[in-house]
Amino acid sequence: MNDATTHAEAVRGELVIDGRRLSYLDFGGTGRPLLALHGHLSEGAVWARLAAELGPDWRVIAPDQRGQGDSERAADYSREGYLADVEALLDHLGLPTAVLLGHSLGAINSYQFAARHPERVEAIVNVEGPLVLGLEGPHPLAFLLGLPYDAQSRDALVAALGPAAPYFADRLREDADGTWRLPFHPKDMYESEELVHGDHRAGWTASDCPALLVRATGGAIPAEQAAEAVSRRPGTVLVELAGDHLLPVTAADELAVTVREFLVKL
Repeated sequence: MNDATTHAEAVRGELVIDGRRLSYLDFGGTGRPLLALHGHLSEGAVWARLAAELGPDWRVIAPDQRGQGDSERAADYSREGYLADVEALLDHLGLPTAVLLGHSLGAINSYQFAARHPERVEAIVNVEGPLVLGLEGPHPLAFLLGLPYDAQSRDALVAALGPAAPYFADRLREDADGTWRLPFHPKDMYESEELVHGDHRAGWTASDCPALLVRATGGAIPAEQAAEAVSRRPGTVLVELAGDHLLPVTAADELAVTVREFLVKL
């Protein structure tokens, strides 16, 4: 870990897995560990508000999941690949157990990791992570395939992104040769979304640690699916927040308070 701070009280660290860099933010402190996993088209910095709300009782560690943010691209974006990264990060940090929290893709990774490694997970916080996803309808990230990945300058990349520019302009990366790129490769994220589609109910019910399911009223989890998630998994608490699927951004304060109220009971 280096000493450069990226956000208030957050330190950027990294580990190398099979020659590939996995970057993470450690918000520090001596509190109980909580690993926070972001969704597609995001990065660990999205959890800064949550870390501020939970400190100093909780030490929030937020990786940039493979192929996103400051983490390097991976050869595959399967569940096995994502979960191997989680295990490697916990080992790197010397954490035998932690609470796993995730949003969307990160939520599915969290409860699937708990299904495979229940001895390492103290509790799960599932923020807008469906149990059944993408079995019908168009690919939600199909628009990515029309976006450029890089350009010779920041201005050129922003211009080429067109209507998508406002969503990504503040997170573009400059490479060592002076060119600029998105904080993810569009084709990688299209593939990752494709590979997370499926019926994950068996993974959701495979662990028995305490769990919080946070559903947005205008989000990706239908009300009947949320009810099923609670009924099929004892020890699950359901909280519904007004908002859309992107709760970590659009309802950051409400989400942070909700998570804190759940964790204080552990």
